[in-house]
Amino acid sequence: MPRRTEAAVAASVDLFRHVTADKTALYRAIMETFAAAKRQYRLQLRPDEVLAEADWGGAPPAQEEIAAALAQLAAWGNLESQPDMARVSTLSDYYRARFLYRLSRGGEAVEASLEVFEHSLRHRAELQTVALEDIDSRLQALQRLLGEAASSGRLDAAKAHQLLRDLVRVFEDLTGNAQAFMAGVARSLELRQADATAIVAYKHRLIDYLERFMGDLIRRSDAIARTLNALSLSIDEVLYQVAGREARDAAPGDAGEQADETLRRQDVWRERWKGLRGWFLASGNEPPQADLLRARARAAIPQLLGAIATVNERRSGRSDRSADFRVLAQWFAACGSDEDAHRLARAAFALQPARHFSLGTPEEEDVPASASWLEAPPLAINPRLREYGEAAPRGRLANVRDRSRERAAMAQQLAEESRQVEAARRRLATGRPTRLSELGELDQHAFGLFLGLLGEALAEQSSPEQAVERQTGDGLLYLRLEPLAADSRAEIRTPSGVFSGRDHLLTIRPAQVWS
Repeated sequence: MPRRTEAAVAASVDLFRHVTADKTALYRAIMETFAAAKRQYRLQLRPDEVLAEADWGGAPPAQEEIAAALAQLAAWGNLESQPDMARVSTLSDYYRARFLYRLSRGGEAVEASLEVFEHSLRHRAELQTVALEDIDSRLQALQRLLGEAASSGRLDAAKAHQLLRDLVRVFEDLTGNAQAFMAGVARSLELRQADATAIVAYKHRLIDYLERFMGDLIRRSDAIARTLNALSLSIDEVLYQVAGREARDAAPGDAGEQADETLRRQDVWRERWKGLRGWFLASGNEPPQADLLRARARAAIPQLLGAIATVNERRSGRSDRSADFRVLAQWFAACGSDEDAHRLARAAFALQPARHFSLGTPEEEDVPASASWLEAPPLAINPRLREYGEAAPRGRLANVRDRSRERAAMAQQLAEESRQVEAARRRLATGRPTRLSELGELDQHAFGLFLGLLGEALAEQSSPEQAVERQTGDGLLYLRLEPLAADSRAEIRTPSGVFSGRDHLLTIRPAQVWS
């Protein structure tokens, strides 16, 4: 990693050091004071002003402690300091260290990021019907503006730009809240600690909320989709003019740079428009995002009913392992000594000795039942006991069946199949070139062997006119397949039917006589 990059990473890490330091509360109170001063357009603060304005949440710290904290924040890069010469009146004041502090660029970035982080944690997901109404109204206003431009021959780019910016702002707010809702709806249905009255009240509120949103979403989605389809025919020119209006605010450059900036901004607006269309119109095989949100909102109702059923099961006295573990944890916390906790663990998890089960060998059975598991020798457990829960099957053992007749029948069947396959191999592997049309009729085994050899040969062909010569996969035969005239035809009769196709010259030889 380059040296400059390592230094930048180390500096960025130091900017967040005050969040995890020992005096985090002190550092955060100081930084929040500087952030508030920044919002009030005050550029710098003195230590005594920090002491007076900060919200310490109790007794304020000493002046020396604040000075040390300010110096540490300046060392980490969150603050910048400069000598304070305004209050120097004597020579001793001149030699005394006095500083003014202000937020650094890194400190401003850290405060902004922490504010966004805290806002995200406090933010509640919501389904905005007002945003749908705003999107619909702005799209209709844009459609009217395009109608006026068509009649007058000139588009008011400033109004179009304002409408598109409002549309993007409202749409981003809608999508952000919708994504938060889709990701957190299951967490919002956690009703484990709620009583029955709260469950019923929450159920009615949530169902009414979802029904109202889904009805508005269905009603407005169709209107928004129709408006988007109507605007898509002429939206490119609007986006180009809006991009050109934005490009005029870019840094000065030549005509080529200005044109490139316009095209770049037009691509950004096209991407935003594509995202808006994808929310309300299907794109390819993907359904509209509004349909997915509608399905997710509809699925929240069965989740709510499932949560209510779970609460009812717990209230009716059914066993719940997580609830049992929580109660057990309370019992352990209430134990007065380690000995009581050990006795509770042995009773709760059945940790008593089990040598009286007589599971081991006679030598192991000599160990008394009161022996501790830590001190006793290991106990060998029969694998059957682990799998079936018993060391041996109950009752008398099953009789040993005589399977000699079945084995003899299977050996006879294998021998007959081997004989038939060998006869088929002798039938085809003559070593002489034979036309397929001259093979005549083949039985089931010969035809199966022929199909296997033909498949291996044709797999080597790169074109229908190419002759193939290769050894079979089992290494027993060599074969050569040479195509004849394109209009030639061969037919082979089999018990399953007639196999026909272009005639070939086939040569099959055993591997040991190949020359």
